[in-house]
Amino acid sequence: MLRVHNVRKVFESARGSYVALDGVSLTISDGEFVCLLGPSGCGKSTLLNILAGFEPATAGNVVFGDAPVTGAGRERVMFFQDAGSALLPWLSTEENVRFALRVRKMPKADWPAIIDKYLEMVGLDAHRGKFPAELSGGMRQRLQIARGLAVEPDVLLMDEPFAALDALTRRRMHAVLLDIWQRIGKTVVFVTHDIAEAISLADRIAVMSVGPGSVITRLIEIDLPRPRDLTDPQVARLFTQIENLLAPDLIRSDERSDVH
Repeated sequence: MLRVHNVRKVFESARGSYVALDGVSLTISDGEFVCLLGPSGCGKSTLLNILAGFEPATAGNVVFGDAPVTGAGRERVMFFQDAGSALLPWLSTEENVRFALRVRKMPKADWPAIIDKYLEMVGLDAHRGKFPAELSGGMRQRLQIARGLAVEPDVLLMDEPFAALDALTRRRMHAVLLDIWQRIGKTVVFVTHDIAEAISLADRIAVMSVGPGSVITRLIEIDLPRPRDLTDPQVARLFTQIENLLAPDLIRSDERSDVH
């Protein structure tokens, strides 16, 4: 479905060049839920932007199906951490979804059924007349998900979408997202720095190192049934394994923050 081959990304600035990614390779299967996990500054969001087509790779390539990714495409939809900024505040819940259908030139006759389907799927059918400012943080994220799903993408690219939510709302959103994913069977690439979140959600976790020149240091397959109980001994052992794997990079990340 989605193949990343030896991707390198170099950013240029007045202070010189910075290597954000250096030789990242990853193959993601159709319908798979993959988490990109690592501390701040390890290039997770940069890689996601390259997958979305928002950023070009300096070297290497990304292939979706049989076609190289050279820009944004309807088959890939990005979901952002700040849903409030992603939504159009002057449009209602229903109108935000309708706007996406208009932009993507979906057949107008299909709009009512599509809007009904996805607002009901995310539990916002009763709130279709409300504006984003009248919705809670979790509801705004659900609206962002409904709007993205309405254009029928093949891949959902999610950049720490629940990071700004409180712990209880985040757990509820995990359940909502997994329910939707299991119902629609789409591929999900989900960026997080939260080990527990990655274990709760993913089929596989791609652990990324801190740069310069970040790479995927380990791919961890999670063959555990969902929903996953974080107090389960198997889950606890996996958490400790990943925490130990990340520990050196967390120290380096803190040191880089102190320098800057």
